[in-house]
Amino acid sequence: MRITVLDGYTLNPGDLSWAEIEKLGEVTVHDRTHGQDIVKRGGQAQILLTNKVRLTAETLAMLPQLRFISVLATGYDVVDIAAAAARGIPVSNAPGYGVEAVAQHTMALLLELCRKTARHDTLVKQGAWSQAPDWCFWEGTQQQLTGKTMGIVGFGNSGRRVAVLADAFGMDVIAYAPRPKEAPALRNFRFAPLEELTAQADVISLHCPLTADNRHLINAQRIASMKDGALLLNTARGPLVDETALAQALVSGKLGGAGLDVLETEPPLPDNPLFRAPNCLITPHIAWATQTARQSLMSITARNIEMFKHGTPQNVVNAHML
Repeated sequence: MRITVLDGYTLNPGDLSWAEIEKLGEVTVHDRTHGQDIVKRGGQAQILLTNKVRLTAETLAMLPQLRFISVLATGYDVVDIAAAAARGIPVSNAPGYGVEAVAQHTMALLLELCRKTARHDTLVKQGAWSQAPDWCFWEGTQQQLTGKTMGIVGFGNSGRRVAVLADAFGMDVIAYAPRPKEAPALRNFRFAPLEELTAQADVISLHCPLTADNRHLINAQRIASMKDGALLLNTARGPLVDETALAQALVSGKLGGAGLDVLETEPPLPDNPLFRAPNCLITPHIAWATQTARQSLMSITARNIEMFKHGTPQNVVNAHML
């Protein structure tokens, strides 16, 4: 069985092995694939692996040999899953591989917004501490998390883990989930409607998938309902946030800061308004990318392929459409 990896470099830039997957078929790995090359590279494959290469309905129609798609991620919006289902093609994802990595990155962004460690490291090395008239100095207001309220939008694996970490820092936790979820045993936790969460939280962290219904979930109207000085974190999907509205809220001081690992357009365009906004941290979609998490992703993908070959595919995101 021919297996083609369309964009393998992000998962494995050289510090992992493809051996688990190579045991399952004839594997061809492409570091990167542009749209015009998908059909040429994947046309003879029965199995395609993709991270960010988009598989549209039009592209899928030109891949007659294709029988299975495994997305090298938890999010699967890069694949037209309905079009795949119409062809009888199951699409699997890799849930849970990066829970710890994403949760820890979320807290890293939050701690940097509150304590500005990188900024102070730079100032010390530039001589600002040595030139200060006092024994120590700091730039801006230092904040601690104890006693603040963390609002978590989306309460899957990563949202639940962030709740545990926030609780460990002494934060109260409010969570919103569109469907009923079991409450974790935390010191001060409750579920609440989204409107109540955004109005009461000091920190709002997004952990929900992108759907047709929640694009620009964080927009000018919702920002207006937030606490003055609230912090926004997004390690989920960029289009959940209206970047123009967020930039305006940061410039006006309505929001105290933002920590973003994802953007509406990735990589970003040079004129992104958030580049000029104060107190805005942006990392290049790396929350998931620890070596440990990537190895787990590799193993889950290998298992996805193995189970498909056995006739019992797992982690199928379009099962209800097949």
